Amino acid sequence: MITQDSHGRRFQYLRLSVTDVCNFRCVYCLPNGYPALDSQAGLRAENPLRLNEIGNLVAGFADMGFWKVRLTGGEPSVRGDLVEIARLVTATSGIRQVALSTNGYRLRSLARPLVDAGVSAFNISVDSLDPRAFHQITGMDRLSEVLEGIQAVIDLGVKRVKLNAVLMRGLNDRPEDLARFLDWVKARPVSVRFIELMRTGENADLFNRHHVSAGTLRLELLRAGWFPEARRDGDGPAVEFSHSDSLGKIGIIAPYSEGFCGNCNRLRINSRGALRLCLFGTGEQSLRSLLQSPSQKDELIQTVQNLLSEKAPTHFLKEGNYGITQNLSAIGG
Repeated sequence: MITQDSHGRRFQYLRLSVTDVCNFRCVYCLPNGYPALDSQAGLRAENPLRLNEIGNLVAGFADMGFWKVRLTGGEPSVRGDLVEIARLVTATSGIRQVALSTNGYRLRSLARPLVDAGVSAFNISVDSLDPRAFHQITGMDRLSEVLEGIQAVIDLGVKRVKLNAVLMRGLNDRPEDLARFLDWVKARPVSVRFIELMRTGENADLFNRHHVSAGTLRLELLRAGWFPEARRDGDGPAVEFSHSDSLGKIGIIAPYSEGFCGNCNRLRINSRGALRLCLFGTGEQSLRSLLQSPSQKDELIQTVQNLLSEKAPTHFLKEGNYGITQNLSAIGG
Protein backbone atom coordinates (compact mmCIF):
# COMPACT_ATOMS: atom_id res chain seq x y z
CA MET A 1 0.00 0.00 0.00
CA ILE A 2 1.16 3.53 -0.80
CA THR A 3 0.07 6.18 1.66
CA GLN A 4 -0.02 9.76 0.44
CA ASP A 5 -1.72 13.02 1.30
CA SER A 6 -3.82 15.35 -0.83
CA HIS A 7 -0.63 17.15 -1.93
CA GLY A 8 0.90 14.03 -3.46
CA ARG A 9 3.51 13.47 -0.75
CA ARG A 10 4.20 9.81 0.04
CA PHE A 11 4.67 8.65 3.62
CA GLN A 12 6.92 5.81 4.70
CA TYR A 13 8.62 7.09 7.85
CA LEU A 14 7.08 6.93 11.35
CA ARG A 15 8.56 8.85 14.28
CA LEU A 16 7.33 7.17 17.44
CA SER A 17 7.92 8.87 20.79
CA VAL A 18 8.14 6.32 23.59
CA THR A 19 8.40 8.89 26.43
CA ASP A 20 8.24 12.62 27.11
CA VAL A 21 10.79 12.37 29.92
CA CYS A 22 14.31 13.67 29.36
CA ASN A 23 17.12 13.82 31.89
CA PHE A 24 19.01 16.63 30.12
CA ARG A 25 18.26 20.34 30.50
CA CYS A 26 18.92 21.67 27.02
CA VAL A 27 18.43 25.43 26.85
CA TYR A 28 16.31 25.20 23.68
CA CYS A 29 13.93 22.53 25.00
CA LEU A 30 13.77 21.87 28.76
CA PRO A 31 16.07 24.42 30.45
CA ASN A 32 14.45 23.70 33.82
CA GLY A 33 14.37 19.95 33.34
CA TYR A 34 11.39 17.66 32.88
CA PRO A 35 8.87 18.71 35.57
CA ALA A 36 6.99 15.43 35.97
CA LEU A 37 9.97 13.09 36.36
CA ASP A 38 9.52 10.92 39.43
CA SER A 39 13.05 10.24 40.66
CA GLN A 40 11.77 7.38 42.83
CA ALA A 41 9.93 5.45 40.13
CA GLY A 42 12.14 6.62 37.27
CA LEU A 43 9.07 6.58 35.04
CA ARG A 44 6.43 9.00 33.94
CA ALA A 45 3.28 10.64 34.90
CA GLU A 46 1.84 10.49 31.43
CA ASN A 47 1.22 6.78 30.91
CA PRO A 48 3.12 6.01 27.70
CA LEU A 49 2.07 3.36 25.21
CA ARG A 50 2.53 -0.20 26.40
CA LEU A 51 4.36 -2.85 24.41
CA ASN A 52 1.21 -4.43 22.99
CA GLU A 53 -0.10 -1.02 21.92
CA ILE A 54 3.19 -0.21 20.21
CA GLY A 55 3.08 -3.56 18.42
CA ASN A 56 -0.43 -2.96 17.11
CA LEU A 57 0.42 0.60 16.09
CA VAL A 58 3.54 -0.32 14.13
CA ALA A 59 1.81 -3.29 12.46
CA GLY A 60 -0.92 -0.97 11.20
CA PHE A 61 1.53 1.58 9.85
CA ALA A 62 3.60 -1.16 8.21
CA ASP A 63 0.49 -2.27 6.33
CA MET A 64 0.19 1.33 5.08
CA GLY A 65 3.66 1.14 3.53
CA PHE A 66 5.67 2.63 6.37
CA TRP A 67 9.00 0.78 6.46
CA LYS A 68 11.14 3.09 8.60
CA VAL A 69 10.47 3.68 12.31
CA ARG A 70 12.43 6.06 14.52
CA LEU A 71 12.11 5.69 18.30
CA THR A 72 12.28 9.11 19.91
CA GLY A 73 11.44 10.92 23.14
CA GLY A 74 12.05 12.88 25.32
CA GLU A 75 14.97 10.55 25.94
CA PRO A 76 13.96 7.01 24.89
CA SER A 77 16.53 5.28 27.09
CA VAL A 78 14.82 6.40 30.30
CA ARG A 79 12.37 3.58 29.52
CA GLY A 80 13.64 0.34 30.98
CA ASP A 81 12.00 -1.65 28.18
CA LEU A 82 13.60 0.24 25.27
CA VAL A 83 15.43 -2.84 24.01
CA GLU A 84 12.19 -4.84 24.08
CA ILE A 85 10.45 -2.06 22.14
CA ALA A 86 13.21 -2.09 19.53
CA ARG A 87 13.03 -5.86 19.21
CA LEU A 88 9.26 -5.76 18.80
CA VAL A 89 9.34 -3.06 16.11
CA THR A 90 12.17 -4.76 14.23
CA ALA A 91 10.23 -8.03 14.13
CA THR A 92 7.18 -6.38 12.56
CA SER A 93 6.55 -7.55 9.01
CA GLY A 94 7.29 -4.77 6.51
CA ILE A 95 9.63 -2.77 8.76
CA ARG A 96 13.07 -2.55 7.16
CA GLN A 97 14.80 0.04 9.32
CA VAL A 98 14.56 0.90 13.01
CA ALA A 99 16.40 4.02 14.16
CA LEU A 100 16.92 5.64 17.55
CA SER A 101 17.25 9.30 18.52
CA THR A 102 19.00 9.75 21.86
CA ASN A 103 21.06 12.15 23.92
CA GLY A 104 23.52 9.29 24.28
CA TYR A 105 23.88 9.26 28.05
CA ARG A 106 23.26 5.47 28.23
CA LEU A 107 24.53 4.59 24.77
CA ARG A 108 27.82 3.12 25.96
CA SER A 109 26.00 0.33 27.83
CA LEU A 110 23.01 0.00 25.48
CA ALA A 111 24.85 -0.03 22.14
CA ARG A 112 25.26 -3.80 21.91
CA PRO A 113 21.76 -4.74 23.17
CA LEU A 114 20.12 -2.22 20.84
CA VAL A 115 22.09 -3.36 17.80
CA ASP A 116 21.33 -6.98 18.66
CA ALA A 117 17.64 -5.99 18.90
CA GLY A 118 17.77 -4.67 15.33
CA VAL A 119 18.43 -0.93 15.65
CA SER A 120 20.49 -0.05 12.57
CA ALA A 121 20.60 3.76 12.71
CA PHE A 122 21.44 6.13 15.55
CA ASN A 123 20.96 9.89 15.85
CA ILE A 124 22.77 11.33 18.86
CA SER A 125 22.34 14.88 20.08
CA VAL A 126 25.77 16.55 20.41
CA ASP A 127 25.38 20.31 20.31
CA SER A 128 29.10 21.00 20.75
CA LEU A 129 32.40 19.16 20.89
CA ASP A 130 33.67 21.76 23.35
CA PRO A 131 33.01 20.31 26.82
CA ARG A 132 32.25 23.72 28.32
CA ALA A 133 29.79 24.67 25.58
CA PHE A 134 28.21 21.20 25.73
CA HIS A 135 27.65 21.67 29.47
CA GLN A 136 26.26 25.17 28.96
CA ILE A 137 23.78 24.03 26.30
CA THR A 138 22.64 20.71 27.77
CA GLY A 139 23.01 21.37 31.49
CA MET A 140 25.02 18.14 31.74
CA ASP A 141 28.77 17.55 31.94
CA ARG A 142 28.64 14.29 30.01
CA LEU A 143 30.28 14.92 26.64
CA SER A 144 32.99 12.31 27.18
CA GLU A 145 30.38 9.64 28.05
CA VAL A 146 28.29 10.52 25.01
CA LEU A 147 31.31 10.33 22.69
CA GLU A 148 32.26 6.95 24.17
CA GLY A 149 28.75 5.72 23.39
CA ILE A 150 29.01 6.96 19.82
CA GLN A 151 32.33 5.17 19.41
CA ALA A 152 30.75 1.99 20.77
CA VAL A 153 28.10 2.15 18.06
CA ILE A 154 30.71 2.79 15.37
CA ASP A 155 32.82 -0.11 16.65
CA LEU A 156 29.80 -2.39 16.27
CA GLY A 157 29.78 -1.63 12.55
CA VAL A 158 26.64 0.51 12.43
CA LYS A 159 26.66 2.40 9.11
CA ARG A 160 24.04 5.04 9.88
CA VAL A 161 25.38 7.19 12.70
CA LYS A 162 24.42 10.86 12.85
CA LEU A 163 25.14 13.62 15.33
CA ASN A 164 22.59 16.42 15.71
CA ALA A 165 23.64 19.92 16.76
CA VAL A 166 21.09 22.70 17.21
CA LEU A 167 22.73 25.81 15.74
CA MET A 168 22.64 28.77 18.14
CA ARG A 169 24.16 32.19 17.79
CA GLY A 170 26.86 32.86 20.36
CA LEU A 171 26.81 29.33 21.76
CA ASN A 172 28.06 27.00 19.02
CA ASP A 173 28.23 28.99 15.77
CA ARG A 174 31.81 30.24 15.98
CA PRO A 175 34.32 29.21 13.27
CA GLU A 176 36.17 27.06 15.80
CA ASP A 177 32.94 25.17 16.59
CA LEU A 178 32.50 24.18 12.95
CA ALA A 179 36.21 23.38 12.70
CA ARG A 180 35.94 20.89 15.58
CA PHE A 181 33.12 19.04 13.86
CA LEU A 182 34.84 19.06 10.45
CA ASP A 183 37.99 17.64 12.03
CA TRP A 184 35.97 15.05 13.98
CA VAL A 185 34.19 13.65 10.90
CA LYS A 186 37.32 13.61 8.79
CA ALA A 187 38.33 10.16 10.02
CA ARG A 188 34.88 8.89 11.07
CA PRO A 189 32.10 7.61 8.75
CA VAL A 190 29.37 9.61 10.47
CA SER A 191 27.22 12.60 9.61
CA VAL A 192 26.95 15.78 11.68
CA ARG A 193 23.71 17.65 11.00
CA PHE A 194 23.27 21.25 12.04
CA ILE A 195 19.64 22.09 12.81
CA GLU A 196 18.26 25.60 12.80
CA LEU A 197 16.84 26.58 16.17
CA MET A 198 13.04 26.35 15.95
CA ARG A 199 10.49 28.47 17.76
CA THR A 200 8.25 26.70 20.28
CA GLY A 201 5.77 27.88 22.86
CA GLU A 202 8.34 27.96 25.66
CA ASN A 203 11.51 29.30 24.01
CA ALA A 204 10.53 32.70 22.58
CA ASP A 205 13.23 34.71 24.36
CA LEU A 206 15.94 32.18 23.59
CA PHE A 207 14.85 31.97 19.96
CA ASN A 208 15.03 35.74 19.54
CA ARG A 209 18.52 35.85 21.05
CA HIS A 210 20.10 32.81 19.43
CA HIS A 211 18.38 31.96 16.15
CA VAL A 212 20.75 32.01 13.20
CA SER A 213 20.02 31.03 9.61
CA ALA A 214 21.72 27.90 8.37
CA GLY A 215 22.30 29.67 5.05
CA THR A 216 25.57 31.09 6.33
CA LEU A 217 26.81 27.63 7.23
CA ARG A 218 25.87 26.34 3.79
CA LEU A 219 28.00 29.04 2.14
CA GLU A 220 30.93 28.20 4.40
CA LEU A 221 30.72 24.54 3.43
CA LEU A 222 30.53 25.29 -0.29
CA ARG A 223 33.53 27.60 -0.05
CA ALA A 224 35.49 24.85 1.74
CA GLY A 225 34.86 22.34 -1.06
CA TRP A 226 31.89 20.46 0.35
CA PHE A 227 29.16 19.54 -2.15
CA PRO A 228 25.49 18.58 -1.63
CA GLU A 229 24.45 14.97 -2.19
CA ALA A 230 21.33 13.66 -3.91
CA ARG A 231 18.48 12.52 -1.69
CA ARG A 232 17.85 8.83 -1.15
CA ASP A 233 14.65 6.92 -0.50
CA GLY A 234 13.51 7.38 3.09
CA ASP A 235 15.81 10.33 3.80
CA GLY A 236 14.78 12.92 6.35
CA PRO A 237 14.83 16.67 5.76
CA ALA A 238 18.60 17.16 5.93
CA VAL A 239 20.64 18.28 2.93
CA GLU A 240 23.90 16.37 3.28
CA PHE A 241 27.32 17.53 2.08
CA SER A 242 30.38 15.43 1.28
CA HIS A 243 34.06 16.25 0.85
CA SER A 244 36.76 14.25 -0.92
CA ASP A 245 39.02 14.49 2.14
CA SER A 246 36.44 13.39 4.72
CA LEU A 247 35.00 10.00 5.59
CA GLY A 248 32.10 11.74 7.31
CA LYS A 249 29.45 14.16 6.10
CA ILE A 250 27.84 17.40 7.17
CA GLY A 251 24.09 17.93 7.02
CA ILE A 252 21.89 20.99 7.31
CA ILE A 253 18.26 20.97 8.46
CA ALA A 254 16.77 24.36 7.70
CA PRO A 255 13.03 24.40 8.52
CA TYR A 256 12.75 28.10 7.65
CA SER A 257 13.99 27.61 4.09
CA GLU A 258 11.71 27.73 1.06
CA GLY A 259 10.22 24.38 0.05
CA PHE A 260 11.29 22.64 3.26
CA CYS A 261 7.98 20.77 3.56
CA GLY A 262 7.83 19.66 -0.08
CA ASN A 263 9.58 16.36 0.62
CA CYS A 264 7.81 15.55 3.89
CA ASN A 265 7.61 11.78 4.26
CA ARG A 266 6.94 11.24 7.97
CA LEU A 267 4.18 11.18 10.54
CA ARG A 268 4.58 11.47 14.31
CA ILE A 269 3.00 9.61 17.20
CA ASN A 270 3.45 10.97 20.71
CA SER A 271 4.13 8.77 23.73
CA ARG A 272 0.41 8.43 24.50
CA GLY A 273 -0.56 7.35 21.00
CA ALA A 274 -1.74 10.63 19.47
CA LEU A 275 -1.08 11.29 15.79
CA ARG A 276 0.57 14.60 14.93
CA LEU A 277 0.41 15.35 11.21
CA CYS A 278 3.11 18.00 11.51
CA LEU A 279 5.69 18.83 14.15
CA PHE A 280 4.22 22.33 14.23
CA GLY A 281 0.62 21.40 13.59
CA THR A 282 -2.30 22.91 15.46
CA GLY A 283 -3.77 19.67 16.76
CA GLU A 284 -3.40 15.94 17.28
CA GLN A 285 -5.71 12.95 17.28
CA SER A 286 -5.49 10.09 19.78
CA LEU A 287 -5.28 6.64 18.21
CA ARG A 288 -4.89 4.78 21.49
CA SER A 289 -8.38 3.33 21.56
CA LEU A 290 -7.57 1.65 18.23
CA LEU A 291 -4.40 -0.01 19.54
CA GLN A 292 -5.93 -2.49 21.98
CA SER A 293 -6.24 -5.45 19.63
CA PRO A 294 -4.79 -6.59 16.28
CA SER A 295 -8.40 -6.92 15.10
CA GLN A 296 -8.64 -3.10 15.05
CA LYS A 297 -6.00 -2.73 12.35
CA ASP A 298 -8.38 -1.92 9.51
CA GLU A 299 -10.10 0.79 11.55
CA LEU A 300 -6.71 2.21 12.54
CA ILE A 301 -5.58 2.37 8.92
CA GLN A 302 -8.80 4.02 7.77
CA THR A 303 -8.63 6.58 10.57
CA VAL A 304 -5.04 7.55 9.74
CA GLN A 305 -5.80 7.85 6.03
CA ASN A 306 -8.80 10.06 6.75
CA LEU A 307 -6.73 12.31 9.01
CA LEU A 308 -3.90 12.49 6.49
CA SER A 309 -6.24 14.16 4.00
CA GLU A 310 -6.21 17.14 6.36
CA LYS A 311 -2.41 17.57 6.39
CA ALA A 312 -1.44 21.11 5.43
CA PRO A 313 1.03 21.70 2.58
CA THR A 314 3.51 23.40 4.90
CA HIS A 315 4.13 24.55 8.44
CA PHE A 316 3.84 28.25 9.27
CA LEU A 317 6.98 28.85 11.28
CA LYS A 318 7.92 31.88 9.18
CA GLU A 319 4.66 33.48 10.23
CA GLY A 320 5.46 32.82 13.88
CA ASN A 321 2.93 29.98 14.15
CA TYR A 322 4.47 27.01 16.00
CA GLY A 323 1.16 25.22 16.52
CA ILE A 324 0.69 23.33 19.78
CA THR A 325 4.39 22.50 20.21
CA GLN A 326 5.37 23.89 23.60
CA ASN A 327 8.73 22.09 23.64
CA LEU A 328 10.35 19.42 21.51
CA SER A 329 10.48 16.86 24.31
CA ALA A 330 6.76 16.27 23.92
CA ILE A 331 6.93 14.98 20.34
CA GLY A 332 10.53 14.01 19.59
CA GLY A 333 11.57 16.81 17.24
